[in-house]
This record gives sequence, structure tokens and C-alpha cells, in this order.
Amino acid sequence: MYKHLYIILFLLIVYNPAYSQEEDTTVYQTDEVIISATRTEQKVIDIPFSVQRVDKTEWKSSRKMGMNDVLTNIPGLMLQPRYGNHDVRVSIRGFGTRSNTGIRGIRILLDGIPESEPDGQTRVEALDFTAISKIEVAKGNLSSLYTNAPGGVINFFTDKYFPTSFVMSDNEFGEYNLRKNGLKFGVNSGYQRFMTTYSYENYKGYRQHSETYQTRLNSVFETDLNKYSKLAIYGYYVNGLIKLPGSLTLAQYNKDDLAANSRDVSRDTKRISNKGRLGITYNTSFGKTKNNLIELTAYGTIKDLERTAATYRIFTRYGVGSSFRFINKSVIGDRENEFSLGGDLYYQTGPISEFNNIGGKKGDELQTLTDETLSNVGFYFLDQIPIVKKKLAFLVTGRYDRVVTSAQDLIAGFKDTSRLFDKFAPKFALNFKLTPRMSIYGSFGLGFDTPANNELDNYPFSSDGGLKLINPDLNPQSSVNFELGYKGEILNNKSNVFKRTFIELTMFNTKIDDAIIPFTVDGNVYYRNAATVKRTGLEFGLNSNIARGLDFKAAYTYSDFKYDTYKARSIDGEGQITEEDYSGNKEPSNPDNYFTSELSYSYSLGNDQSLFIKGNTLYSGEMYADDKNVDSLKTEDFLLTGVQLGGDLTFKNFRVLAFVGLNNIFDKKYVAFIQVNSDRQEFYESGPRRNFFCGLNISYLFSK
Repeated sequence: MYKHLYIILFLLIVYNPAYSQEEDTTVYQTDEVIISATRTEQKVIDIPFSVQRVDKTEWKSSRKMGMNDVLTNIPGLMLQPRYGNHDVRVSIRGFGTRSNTGIRGIRILLDGIPESEPDGQTRVEALDFTAISKIEVAKGNLSSLYTNAPGGVINFFTDKYFPTSFVMSDNEFGEYNLRKNGLKFGVNSGYQRFMTTYSYENYKGYRQHSETYQTRLNSVFETDLNKYSKLAIYGYYVNGLIKLPGSLTLAQYNKDDLAANSRDVSRDTKRISNKGRLGITYNTSFGKTKNNLIELTAYGTIKDLERTAATYRIFTRYGVGSSFRFINKSVIGDRENEFSLGGDLYYQTGPISEFNNIGGKKGDELQTLTDETLSNVGFYFLDQIPIVKKKLAFLVTGRYDRVVTSAQDLIAGFKDTSRLFDKFAPKFALNFKLTPRMSIYGSFGLGFDTPANNELDNYPFSSDGGLKLINPDLNPQSSVNFELGYKGEILNNKSNVFKRTFIELTMFNTKIDDAIIPFTVDGNVYYRNAATVKRTGLEFGLNSNIARGLDFKAAYTYSDFKYDTYKARSIDGEGQITEEDYSGNKEPSNPDNYFTSELSYSYSLGNDQSLFIKGNTLYSGEMYADDKNVDSLKTEDFLLTGVQLGGDLTFKNFRVLAFVGLNNIFDKKYVAFIQVNSDRQEFYESGPRRNFFCGLNISYLFSK
């Protein structure tokens, strides 16, 4: 594979027909500015990582219920939706695929403020894509800049930059009783901007017992204090109920893949959430030439969660956090050097009570009462050093993280305990610009991933005999990461076809030591450091303007993820250990081949009016469901197709966006989500069959 990569890189470097000397007014994808990858503002072409920005225009006609509806055609990013509407499993280069609930191994931010908790777990109920203007995806190990980010970072930005004040009614309808209605209001006075959205989502779901009800409120206010200083206030509130149908065995899936697990129905398995956040950010440029920038952020969160399964659990969590970053741009000789220093603090605490579950109702029997605290403190630095002016740059980053988790048993105090995890993670990268629009890059770095709080449950045969609440033996997993890539824009100024084509090609290699792996003790699942994992992969992305109004996008990912050494373990009630050697097996829930594409055509009617149509495909290879790699339990590969069409029309001050869409045109039955390593062999959660949706957005634009 390496040989083939080098050949492709050579051909891309040699083939450069585009660099004419004519004046160029093209908007370049390589000129897009990304903040999340380096925590400084840099153009895509100058970043020695694989990065991508997605703007709201790209999902305007999509069914905007989950991340899988808007984050498409990004090589290396795989999204596996549960029940078609929520709890999407997000994985980048294999990080995140082991999470059976929430998001792990990838840092999720909203306006630069963490949605991820201090232990790295993330739930994204607060995301309302009507309120989002753009999304930045930085792939690969970013532990040298963020906490618990060995897979990368996804940063969602609230819509606050719009040319004129407006009010909009946002409406979506579809099969399975989908109804989403909302209002969006924006005010732009020149130096001040305010935007707020309210939305209500009602979705019965395509599986039994999979209803969703969500109410969301998102707001942002930003003011220019002066030419060089800004102050922004962000807030959201979400209230929701999600019912969970559970996973099925292979026999149950083959019989009726849309049925719910009977155990989850009898328990009325669900999540009830009330969640709010308020944040404030201040930044200013200073110095004689305004070459210094400082940004300060503070935020607070409140979360009230109720979850039913075998028991009825109630979580109350209060969190406070802050961050700062300092950026200095200086000229050394005739070269511009960029240095940055920053830090993050996040503290979260609150009680967790557990009662007996009586058919989805909270019983009177208090079974456990604990108080859990999670905290994270981290400091990072970055220095981008130009070696050859405007050609070769060296980037060095590093971060020290300190994560503390503690638990107090408010019934039996002798079980109180805490764990501390800390590590320094460096990263080194080179970026060589072949031309102003083409570059090759390479990076090497160390990753650091602490256990999630739910992975730290103690078991009877640990080194302390199960005395304390937290497992004393489980440690963070660490990784060594190497990446080599090419990104560039090929221009064709001599023809009206293929005028602009953006290509990215990346090869990565990751070795994970002390991988956190589940094991069973008398039928209960716990976690231990049990394996060494080796991951090698290839990512290819293409974005081409074929002709006027006709665009094609594609993303392909090849993954070879295997256990280098791994002895699976189970312990019975008597403490007898059984081990199986899974060395050489593939990691479950990771297809070898994953491909997405989109072909779109937009016809201009003049005066900012257009008609559009686009088709999309998604192919996923077969996947193992467990570490044992049982062939008979492997999922089948599948190909999904969809289509969207509509019109974007303007009538004086009114703007109307109307669209219809059809997903899974050929009504394919497929496994969308795998419950990895289910001890009951309940691995399978089906994706939605053919389904129709439509939307109507009506906006009124106030005159300037």
C-alpha cells in the first residue's frame, strides 16, 4: 500500500497544469481559514494535518436530524446512527468505534467551548443545525492541543455572521411522523450581532419504541468593542425525551429488524434530558502592529439526566470551565513565526442516584447514591517555524493534561476513591508547499486517552478486591501516530470543464498500547488494558467543479485495523479466569472500505434564485460484530442512495427555500449500528428503509 501511495503522490506533484500567470479571482478551498486544527487561524494549505470545513449551504436541503445528515463526504470520518435520529457513533481513524453510547476519542466543541466532558465522553442533544453556520473537522491525533482527542476534533460554530437582519420560519416533515418546526431570528447592526433559534422536534421513529421529542433554544450575541476587540455571549437550553429500542440478536434481526428488544420495551428504556450552558468569550489584538492576540473564555453548564435500563438512574451535574489562548506573530529575519500558548480548565460535579425500575417508572428503593467529580486541567503550546520562506514550515505542539475522577459513596463511605491520570503529549509536523495551492505534509505525535467514567467501575477481582468504587488497575491508553499526506487544488483556466478540483490524499499509521477493552465478570461488563492495536489506513477526498453549476464530491477510506496482541478474558463467579487469544483479529465495527459521494447540479434563474438537484451514495464494507471475529455474525456490506431537489427563490424581501428528498431509494435492509461485543450477542440495530422528507423555509430580510 505504501508503494502505491508514493506513486500517487508523485503523479499529483508532477501533474500541475493550473498555474497560469493570469489574474485569478477564484475562491479557493485551500484558502479557507480553519481555527480548530491548530487553535490559531490558518489557511487549509498551511496546516500540516488533514482538515475540512463544511458550510451550512452544503446541508440546506438535507434532513437535519443527526450529524450523519450534515457531515458527509469527509474521508476518514465514519458516522453510524442509532435508530436513525440520535446517538450517532462518530469515529475518525478507528477512534470512537468502541463506544456503544455517546462519542469517545474525539473532542466535540460548540463555538470552541467543549461539549465533551472532562473524561472525553460527549452527548450532542444540544446541536440544532438550523443554528449552525459551519463545522470544522480536524482528523488525526490532536492530543497535543486538546484533552482526550486522539482521533481529532469537530468544532461546530453558531451562525453569527450574516449580511442583514432577518426572521425565518424553518420547517421539516417526513415519514415516521417526522416534524421539526422552528424560528430563527437575526439582527445585524454593523458592530453588534444577535441570533436566536427555537426548534421543536417530534419523531416517532422507524423502529418500535424509538420516539424522540426535543425542544432546543440557541442564542448568541457578539459586539465589536472596538476595531480590535470582540465580546461574545453564547447560550443554549435543550429539553428532550428519547426512547431506545435496543439491539437485536441475528435471529431477531432476520425475523423483524424494525422490532424493539422486548427487554427494552418492558423496561421502557429511555433518556430524559434537561441541559443548559452559558458561555462568554473575549478576544483582543494588541501590540504596536497588533501582532498579539489574547482570548479568554468562561462557561457554566447544568445537566439533569434520567436514564432507565435495568435500574432508574438520575444524574445531576454542575460544571464550570475556562480557557485562554495567547498568539504572537513575529518576524525573525525575513520570516514570520507564530507562537501560541494556552490552557483549559473544566470541573464537573454532582450526585447520581439509582432506584429500582418498575416498567419505566422510578421505584422507591434507593439502591446507590454517589457523588462524582470530574476535572481536567491542561496547558499547551504551539510554534510554527518557517524554515524556507513560504515553502517549508516546521510545527511543534505539546500539551500536558491532568484528569482527576473521584467518587463518593454517600451510603457506604468506605468505598470513596479517586484516580489521577496525567501525561505530556508532543507532536511534530512539516508542511512543504509545492506551489501556493499544493502541499505535502507529514506528522509524528503521541496520543493520550483516559478511561471514561463509566469504564472505571470496579470489579470483585481487581487488585483491591472490588472494595472501592473506581477500578484501581485501569489506566489510559496511549498511541503513537504517523501521518503523511497531500492536499492541493488543480486549476484549469483554459476550459469550462473541470475548472477547479481539490484533492487530498492521506496515509496514517497508529499504534495503540494498553488499549481499553471490555471483559466480563460473572456476566457483568468491565474494562481493562488488554491489547496492542495497529491501525493503517488510506484516505482520499475529491471535490471537483465539473462544469458550471455541476459539482462532484467523493470520499474514500481504507482501514486495516487489527489487534497485534490481545488475550480476551472472562471471569466466572468463582474467580476462574478463561482467556482466548485474539491476536491478529480485526477490530469490530470497522469496515475495510467506506465510500461516500455526491453529484449536485444548480441552475441559476438570476437575481439570487436557483433550482437544484443532488444525488448521494454511501457504501460500507462488511464488519465484524465482536473481537472474536465470528464470520457468521459479520454484517453484510451495503450501498445506499438518496436524492434531493428543490428551489431557492427570492421575492423582494422574502426568501423561500423548498426541498424534497428520498433516502435509501432502493429500500435496502442494512445494519446501521453495531453494539460491539454484546455478551447477549445482541449486536444489530437496523437503519431506516426508504423514507421521504421535505422542508419549507421562509425568510424575511430586513432592508439595510
